[in-house]
Amino acid sequence: MAIFGEKGRASDSDGYPDPKVGDYPTGNGYDEDLPVQCPAHTTERKLVARIDMRVIPCLCVMYLLAFLDRVNIANANVYGLSTELKLKGNQYNTALVIFFVPYILFEIPSNILLKRFKPHIWLPINMFMFGFCSIMQGVVKNYSSLLAVRFFLGLFETGMFPGAFYLIGMWYRRHEAQKRYSFFFSSTTLAGAFGGLLAAAIGKMKGVGGYAGWRWIFILEGLLTVVVAVAFFFCIPSFPEQAKWLREDEKAYIAARLRADQGRSAVERQITLKDVGNVFKDYKVIVAGFMYFGLIVPAYGYAYFAPGIIKTYGYGAIETQLHSVPPWAAAFAMAMLTATLSDATKIRFPFAVFNICVAITGFGILIAVHHNKHLQYAALFLVAMGAYSAMPIIVCWFNMNLGGHHRRAVGAAWQVGFGNIGGIIAVFAFLAKDAPKYVTGYSICLAFTALSILACCVYGIACWSANRRRDKMPADLGLTEYEKTEMGDMNPSYRYLL
Repeated sequence: MAIFGEKGRASDSDGYPDPKVGDYPTGNGYDEDLPVQCPAHTTERKLVARIDMRVIPCLCVMYLLAFLDRVNIANANVYGLSTELKLKGNQYNTALVIFFVPYILFEIPSNILLKRFKPHIWLPINMFMFGFCSIMQGVVKNYSSLLAVRFFLGLFETGMFPGAFYLIGMWYRRHEAQKRYSFFFSSTTLAGAFGGLLAAAIGKMKGVGGYAGWRWIFILEGLLTVVVAVAFFFCIPSFPEQAKWLREDEKAYIAARLRADQGRSAVERQITLKDVGNVFKDYKVIVAGFMYFGLIVPAYGYAYFAPGIIKTYGYGAIETQLHSVPPWAAAFAMAMLTATLSDATKIRFPFAVFNICVAITGFGILIAVHHNKHLQYAALFLVAMGAYSAMPIIVCWFNMNLGGHHRRAVGAAWQVGFGNIGGIIAVFAFLAKDAPKYVTGYSICLAFTALSILACCVYGIACWSANRRRDKMPADLGLTEYEKTEMGDMNPSYRYLL
């Protein structure tokens, strides 16, 4: 409900006045006519709630299914994938790593195409195709066909994560974003939990239709993705300026509140190769890639190998699947708690570092303790909670500090694309010969989490330094609105979240 601030002007119930130049000390000082308040028929809270219901659920379901189709190979392996396909040595690890080759290379092109073709077209097409690839994993006959299918799975999944993060960032103000980012990102933890439960049930279909249980995991979960992809062609939202479910005055207000917080978005302009090059002139963009890179190694290490690790504790196949669920559930709760606190305090750095330290504690226990399965299992909780709570904070922190469509599209794709190189390291960190202690894998993960903390410190100092330097600059540098828009967050009026 709208209330009146001390100046008699409408403000929303979270204490933030309706957009007006000068209201946001972390904004961009754009001198242009902005709507002073919400359209008369609604309030800001109601409008944001409508956005939440249209934007977040679709993207969460989309990424839940994408992550499920990506990591369900770990559940399938517990039921005998490697045995039936006669995989030898590190061939299983190679099948995991081939996914990341196209996934890394096509992140930036995918986000450029997302902007060109609109999200409600580009995302469902890719979703349909990776669902089809998941089904094909269920009918492969040998190692080479598994590699081929995993390659195309990576190709079609490449735009899901950065595209969704980019899209969310174009709907919300920065102090509103972390809860939405974390809820979306926590689709991965829900997928992990959901995947374990599904695998426990589907695995019992062994022999149905002449297929092994592990094949049905791929077939049924892939079929679900294909069906949902068709429905999502009509459901996934586009950018605010293109939303047909909003009135024109609502679109104008949403654009105004975002401009007051982040500056003009330049949605109307196509992204060029020059734009891509200019983004990488900012060293903070490079550092942000390492923040995410350091966490991808433990995150994928856990996602791909937790079922196998839990199996070494002496559990059967179904018990293993069921024991893989609680750590994912705990990670979801942790992510939402820290996201809520981060939005409330409007800071990111300490929460990112704290969560990474939780993961480091878990890896420390796993390296040191080898004969207490209950303590080892508890350490897996810490690993999942720490890594999967820190990652959305890091990605949100960087994405929402980028101003404008072109910088955010390129920057978001770079961070995710470069970061996923860590997935290649993760899948070769845990080798069969190192079971059941996996000291090498845990040590590698520990080192990369430390790298992530270091990168967070460098990025935080860089943002603080830029804010301090800009505070000392003259308020009016004579920049035109076009120049401010082109500069995005490099505009001297822009202030970064810390």
